[in-house]
Amino acid sequence: MEIRSMEIHSMEIRSFVETDRTELRELFARAGEGAPTESLWGHRDSEAAVYLDPYMDLEPHSLLLAVADGAPVGYLTGCPDSSEFPSEADRIDRAVKKHWPAFRLRAAAFFGRAVLDMARAGIRREPTAGDFTDTRWPAHLHIAVVPAARGTGAADALMNHWLDRLRQAGSPGCHLQTLVENTRAVRFFERAGFLRHGPTPVVPGLRYDGRRLHQQTMVWSPQG
Repeated sequence: MEIRSMEIHSMEIRSFVETDRTELRELFARAGEGAPTESLWGHRDSEAAVYLDPYMDLEPHSLLLAVADGAPVGYLTGCPDSSEFPSEADRIDRAVKKHWPAFRLRAAAFFGRAVLDMARAGIRREPTAGDFTDTRWPAHLHIAVVPAARGTGAADALMNHWLDRLRQAGSPGCHLQTLVENTRAVRFFERAGFLRHGPTPVVPGLRYDGRRLHQQTMVWSPQG
């Protein structure tokens, strides 16, 4: 079913405040709809514990909201220096230990596939998706908007606001990780000035329409 873009009369980009927490958790559940990473292992609380909660707790001043006509429709989480933020691998490990999502059927299938994917890659001596560390691009971000707000300028406004902050702070660069198969996202990031970088390894456990998915690292520098 095609989701039509909403008509927006006013758009505001603002920083996260503590009273946004509950509404942002609800937005997290809706923002990925229709994307290959809509849900990684089918357990929202543990997924939010990886990709949202740590930013609200540890990096709230870098968390941006897009508010259209008074309602939040998207957000951007980020960190100017990734070396000072828990790695994705560490966040996943803590989330799994806290929530034990593997006891749920869908999550158990995901983690089972992940083990098999990593074993297969090890036999073939192939890399698998993981954290990216390079001092040329120390900042990172995650961005998401609800389906109805895609194509309205909400994502562009969030990205422009974040990159302007990095320029003003004198950051040497920023990176992000998306999926090769998420062509819409890749095109958006390229329009924002990001370049594809490095190999495209398989993401262990992740499937979309039964197919394996591959990580795409992209980088941005203020000088272009």
